[in-house]
Amino acid sequence: MRTRVMPSPVGSPSPTRPRSQPQPLARQTALKPLAPARFPGVTPVTSTELWVGVHLSESAAGQEPVESKLEQLAVCAQRFTPRVSLVPPDGLVLEVAGSLHLFNGVEGLSRALAGECASLGLKSMVALAPTPLAALVAARIGKPFVVTEPTRLVGQLMPLPLAALRWSEETLERLARMGVRTIGQALRLPRAGFARRFGTDSLATLDRLTGRSPDLRDRFRVRERFRRRRELNYELESHDAILAALAPLLTELGKFLEARQCGVMKLECLLRHRHAEPTSCVLGFAAPLADVRRITELLGERLSALTLPEPVRACELRSSSLVVRVFSSNSVWQPGEHGGNAGGAEAVELIERLRARLGPEAVYGLQVLPGHRPENAWSVKDPVAVTGARATTERRPGESSAGTRSTVGPRYARSRPLWLLPQPKQLSERDGLPRRRGPLRLLSEPERIETGWWDGGDIARDYYTAVDLQGVRLWIFRERASPHRWFLHGVFG
Repeated sequence: MRTRVMPSPVGSPSPTRPRSQPQPLARQTALKPLAPARFPGVTPVTSTELWVGVHLSESAAGQEPVESKLEQLAVCAQRFTPRVSLVPPDGLVLEVAGSLHLFNGVEGLSRALAGECASLGLKSMVALAPTPLAALVAARIGKPFVVTEPTRLVGQLMPLPLAALRWSEETLERLARMGVRTIGQALRLPRAGFARRFGTDSLATLDRLTGRSPDLRDRFRVRERFRRRRELNYELESHDAILAALAPLLTELGKFLEARQCGVMKLECLLRHRHAEPTSCVLGFAAPLADVRRITELLGERLSALTLPEPVRACELRSSSLVVRVFSSNSVWQPGEHGGNAGGAEAVELIERLRARLGPEAVYGLQVLPGHRPENAWSVKDPVAVTGARATTERRPGESSAGTRSTVGPRYARSRPLWLLPQPKQLSERDGLPRRRGPLRLLSEPERIETGWWDGGDIARDYYTAVDLQGVRLWIFRERASPHRWFLHGVFG
C-alpha cells in the first residue's frame, strides 16, 4: 500500500521525512562556515574608511625642522577632509573616503596633497590604506602603496619591514634574532606567545595596523585666537582715552574667553597712527588669564609708560593661542596660617604688575638645564608662579650625564651659589693658595668637574667653598691643567 505525502508549508517541519535524510543543497551552502584566516588572529577589516598617510622630510639642508611646519600642513589639509590627525614629529593621517570624488579620485587627491607639502618647502610620501596606521607605515617606506579594498590589506602589508612601525630598537633586535624582519612574519607568530615576549602594546599595534581593533585618533583642531580691530572717527592722544576706546574690545575678549573656558598667556595691543609705524604694547601673564578687569588694569599700567609718536587713529587687540583654564578653590586658611599657601594668586598678580610697570624684559624666571658646567646649567625663561608642589630637576646621587666625569658626593651636590659671575674672575695667589682682599680659607673638599668635550667647551676644574676675611662665602675653582690658576665663579647669599 502506498502513502502519498503532501508538501508542507515553507518553514514548517515535515513529519514524514526521515531524520537521516540530507538537507537541500541550497541550505547546505548557506550554512557553510567561513574559510579560516590566512594569519592566526587576523580578521580582514570591513569598514568603508580610506586613510591617507603622509610622511614628511626636509627639502633642503638648513631649513627649519619638519615638526615646526606639521601644524601648518594640518591646517592646509583640512580643505580635503575635517578628519585630520597629527602624528608627530613627521607625519599626519587623513580620512578621505568621502572626498575622493571632489578631487578626481586617488591620483587627483594625492597630487593636490603633494602640492600643499611643496608649498611649505617639504618633501612628502603619500600612501592610502583602509586603516590610518597602515597608511602611515606604508608612507614611511617611501614606495607606491594604494590599497582601497580591505580584503587586500594584510597581503599588501606582508613584505613591509618592521622598522616602519618604529618599535624600540631592543624589540626589533630581538625579533631579528628570531628571523622576524617583516610585518607578515610578525603576523604569523602565535598571539599569546608574542604578547608574553614583547608586551601587549606591540600586539595592539599589529591589531590596529590590520584593522582587527579600531584605531582612534585625536582630530586636529586649529588653535583659536582672538583678534579685533576698531577704527576711530577721531584721533586720541590721552592714555585714558585710548583705554576707554579699547573697552569694547576688552569686553568682547572676556566673552570670547568665557564661552571657551580658556585664558591667554599673551596679549598684544596695536595702536595705529596716520604716518608713523604702529605702536605695539605687549602684555605677558604668569598664568592663563581671562579676567577682563585685571587685563584692563595691566593694560592701563603698560599704556601709561608708552610714548606715542603720533595720535592714535585705530586700535587692535591680538591674543596668543588659547590655554585651557584649570579652576581650583581658594584655601580655607590665609597665607601663612595652618599651612596656607603663600604663593598663589598673590604671586601671580605681583609678577604681572611688575612686568606691566617695568617691562617684560625686566622680570624673568630661571630654569635649570641638564648640565654640569655651571655657566650652562641654567637659562632665562618667562616667569611662572609655582602654586603647587615644586618640581625638581636635580639628579639623584650617583646619576651623571653621558660623557661627564664628576667626583662630587651627595653632601656637595647642592652646594651651588645663587649669584654666578658672567665670567670667572682670576684671583691672585701666594704660595699656591688663592687670595681676595687677603687670604681665603677653604671650607670644603674639592668638587671635580670635567665635561664638555663633545662641543669644544671642555673644562677641568676643582671647585671649593671659601670664606674671605669679611666672612663672605665664595665659590672658587682651580684649573687642573697648567698653570693651575685660581678663579672666582660665584658668591653665596
